[in-house]
Amino acid sequence: MAISKELLDILVCPKCKGEICLTPEGDGLICNNCKLLYEVRDDIPIMLIDEAKKIEGD
Repeated sequence: MAISKELLDILVCPKCKGEICLTPEGDGLICNNCKLLYEVRDDIPIMLIDEAKKIEGD
């Protein structure tokens, strides 16, 4: 079961409160402002700043 559209619509980055988007694989949520990846484990988004992974930016 994937993350519902309704949940994605209300979730924001806990660091900057900006918009997040689902990765193409559906295994994480990306904040393009902070360049952070929040993992999704067992269909539960882990929205903890300390557990987020830094991603490479443009």
